[in-house]
This record gives sequence, C-alpha cells and structure tokens, in this order.
Amino acid sequence: MTRLSRIESLKTRHFRIDQKIMSEGGRPRPDARVLMCLKLQKLRIKEEIERLST
Repeated sequence: MTRLSRIESLKTRHFRIDQKIMSEGGRPRPDARVLMCLKLQKLRIKEEIERLST
C-alpha cells in the first residue's frame, strides 16, 4: 500500500468514526465509554495521518 493510499484509507476511517460519534452523541442517553473509545480511535488515526503527511 502506498503512503497516499494509506492516508486516504485513514481519512475514510476517520470520517466513519466521526459519523459513529455523532450518531452515539445524538442518542437520548449516549454511552460515555463508547464515545471515549471512538474519540480515542479518531485521535490515533488523526495522529497517524499527520505523521504520514510530513
């Protein structure tokens, strides 16, 4: 996998996780543990994207 394709794959995953966060946050009683886990995954992906972009 080339670096550019890896970055695109990570951006897609980042977007999907963001959608899950918004979906969970829109529930009447969002699960704080689920939100924390999703946000941590999103942060790790963002950091990897930044690392690969430099």
